[in-house]
Amino acid sequence: MKAGALTATSALGAAALPKFQEKPDAERVLRIAHLTDIHVQPERKAAEGMTKTLEIVNGLSDKPDLILTGGDLIMDAFGQSKDRVKTQWDIFTRVLRESNKIPVRHCVGNHDFWNGAGGQGKEDPMFGHQWAQDVLELEKPYYEFDQAGWKFIVLQSTSPEGGGYKGRLDEEQFEWLTGVLQSTPKTTPVLVLSHIPILSASTFFDGDNEKSGNWVVPGAWMHIDARRIKDLFLKHPNVKVCVSGHVHLVDVTEYLGVSYVCNGAVSGGWWGGNYQEFGPGYTIIDLFADGTFRNTYTETGWVAQS
Repeated sequence: MKAGALTATSALGAAALPKFQEKPDAERVLRIAHLTDIHVQPERKAAEGMTKTLEIVNGLSDKPDLILTGGDLIMDAFGQSKDRVKTQWDIFTRVLRESNKIPVRHCVGNHDFWNGAGGQGKEDPMFGHQWAQDVLELEKPYYEFDQAGWKFIVLQSTSPEGGGYKGRLDEEQFEWLTGVLQSTPKTTPVLVLSHIPILSASTFFDGDNEKSGNWVVPGAWMHIDARRIKDLFLKHPNVKVCVSGHVHLVDVTEYLGVSYVCNGAVSGGWWGGNYQEFGPGYTIIDLFADGTFRNTYTETGWVAQS
């Protein structure tokens, strides 16, 4: 019996990904839409693409109970001017307000991190994820909540390093995560949401990562602290599924009883068409009372616009 199920509708069809089966008599307790890597911007008619995705999700006959955004909600705040960042967030909030009626919980990504134009904004109160937190009404960039018998843990994956970043939890967040898992009843299944994958097979193909003659996956592609997170999860077998985005590709990695699911981007190739084999799309995640899940990625059919 596998921990969950994953299917996809992609350029290669549903056969492109493995299918796992949950118990046929399991009770579904929650339906979630995972919308990640929206990368909304003034260009490429991204607002129209985001609108279409929300209209599809809101119009489903079996409508989700909750939307989880997965980070990189705007095209890019990193190194951008305040005017550019404000323009992007204004588009995001307007489209979400006008085109969505489903409750939303947000996760922030590396492109939602503002460091000032040229990296000179450290003294600004909006530095880091504070701007995104204010727009999304988040007290902290990581948090937890309970719904439908499941525990949800939302992580903040981006750790600035030099002029870039790595996927990593700082000590404060890691200790917080440890405490949340310790205080969660062992009978309560746990879903962990992050922007950057904790563990993902698709990161191997996100760039020429074999060109040196060895596989080299950058620490900005996948959590560089995955080993200690894995060790922590091993102590808490009620951690069932970790959901992420970031690489705009789709895969599931089963490891030590945890399903690490990387879902595709609402923007596909940043609103320029497909990214490798995957087009713009959204994911539906069904959660069941017995701790199993089903994850289905579906392309929207959005065609790149000039």
